[in-house]
Amino acid sequence: MRLWIDADAAPRDVKDICLRACDRLKIETVLVANQRLQVPPGYPHLSAVRVEGGPDVADRYIADHAVAGDVAVTADIPLAAILVPGGVVVIDPRGEVFTAESIGERLSVRNFMDGLRGAGVDTGGHAAYGPREKQAFANALDRALTRALRAR
Repeated sequence: MRLWIDADAAPRDVKDICLRACDRLKIETVLVANQRLQVPPGYPHLSAVRVEGGPDVADRYIADHAVAGDVAVTADIPLAAILVPGGVVVIDPRGEVFTAESIGERLSVRNFMDGLRGAGVDTGGHAAYGPREKQAFANALDRALTRALRAR
């Protein structure tokens, strides 16, 4: 089992929570980004993969390498739509766990909002990432990793 982190856009708090979980549970954790990442010393189960720049290259890397039973952290709905049917548990940085039942709707809403933005409509965005979102993510990650470890 691996923990995959779409590190290009993950908030620092999310990465920190994942690193602590990686260390505590001794789970192989992979940060994937199209920029250079510093892997802090003292985390033997942590690695970083730098992919060539370009849109969705990191997402494709994760989609190509994640397998059923893995856990992935991403806010990218299209990536989640690829991973979830393959048996990968996907959590967004705000603690939402994408399921087979919810991912189709989330992808439709994302595409609709993307179309609105493309037409010049100001759709707003998420509220600031704060303590409540950080706690929701930490709780969701803990539950997902616990289930994944039990299933092994």
